[in-house]
Amino acid sequence: MTRCLLLCLAASWWSIPALRGADLAPGLEAERFSPDDWPWWRGPRRDGIADAGQQPPLAWSATENVAWQAATPGRGHGSPIVVGDQVILATSESARGTQSLVCYARRDGRRLWEAVCHSGGLDVGGHAKSSLAAATPACDGERIFINFLHAGAVHATAVSRDGRVEWQTKVGDYAVHQGFGASPAVYGPLVIVAADHQEGGAVVGLDRQTGREVWRHARPKLPNYASPVVHRADGRDQLLLAGCDRVASLDPLTGAVLWEVPGATTECVTTAVCDGRVVLTSGGFPRNHLAAVRVDGDHAVAWENATRIYVPSLLMHAGYVYGVTDAGVAMCWQAETGREQWKGRLGGVFSASPVKVGPYLFAVNEEGTTFVFRAAPEAFELVGRNQLGDLTMATPVFSRGQAFFRVAHREGEVLQETLYCIGRPPR
Repeated sequence: MTRCLLLCLAASWWSIPALRGADLAPGLEAERFSPDDWPWWRGPRRDGIADAGQQPPLAWSATENVAWQAATPGRGHGSPIVVGDQVILATSESARGTQSLVCYARRDGRRLWEAVCHSGGLDVGGHAKSSLAAATPACDGERIFINFLHAGAVHATAVSRDGRVEWQTKVGDYAVHQGFGASPAVYGPLVIVAADHQEGGAVVGLDRQTGREVWRHARPKLPNYASPVVHRADGRDQLLLAGCDRVASLDPLTGAVLWEVPGATTECVTTAVCDGRVVLTSGGFPRNHLAAVRVDGDHAVAWENATRIYVPSLLMHAGYVYGVTDAGVAMCWQAETGREQWKGRLGGVFSASPVKVGPYLFAVNEEGTTFVFRAAPEAFELVGRNQLGDLTMATPVFSRGQAFFRVAHREGEVLQETLYCIGRPPR
């Protein structure tokens, strides 16, 4: 597709007045979402920050402040998404040999539908903490998009809001190293999928309506697991991707490289965050590496350190960076200089990312303990500690004063996953 046709197509999608800036992420149409929905990985602004007006409970358990709970089939580490009256997550069932999207009613947790995206040919191997449903779905208001590694290749699938598979596109073959878990990113007329791997991957822009490939950008022959994300930086929307020993910025509509610099380690799981001035990336192999790269000028590394934040993504707010190390230490830095403000021991091992809701940060460890502490640079202040389930790999999501947790309970040698809605039932 020519650049001219791409820009015309984008203009047609953006003819509806859009909620921008503090309201919703770049490229999102106002008519399709409420700002307090959670339509994709890292929330409506793609930054891990929930709508400011929410007031979720600060205390809960398996019996306290539970609006509903629903047993979920199979296993998966991707977060749920919340759009309108639907809660949707990806799962894989080894007994059935399936990879699916499952939808629940937001009001009471009733299972509404299942859309089987793949049957048979499930890939095995990879890291012990990986799963065959590690990506978080994304919704544009009309369709739900999901990425699965299946039969040696990464596929993107679009499913209608009533559970019908509308299209499926093979993004490319995939050599398994640790696994696959990159979530799709919706932008304008496209859904963007990254599939980095050691035999040479790609980041691809697909037409949201048809699944047709619009652009493709080849990536190095290196293993990497980061999800693509679009942020507003240096006066324009930029598609940012960390890992493969670089920080890359692409035009999200065309795939053209805007800039690309050394500034990341090889293997990153975390999703890049940006405050419009610097991009923050972190990774954990072959070295622990956290760095801030300037988005203007020569795109130099503004600061870096060797903190190990390999899996949980960072969060930026009001000039400060907040993170939780894999080993369970909460930390805060000044975004401009990298000066450490504080650190506080939480405990446990972390794979889920912190989420900011109002003045609080919520961070859940793999044992199912959620720590609530203040998003304030002055000092570390722990506010609450709540237990739910025995294993949590997925990041919780927050929408309209409720929190949604994907957790697993141990029943002997078996893990049974459950989706919890924490907070008051909707009216």
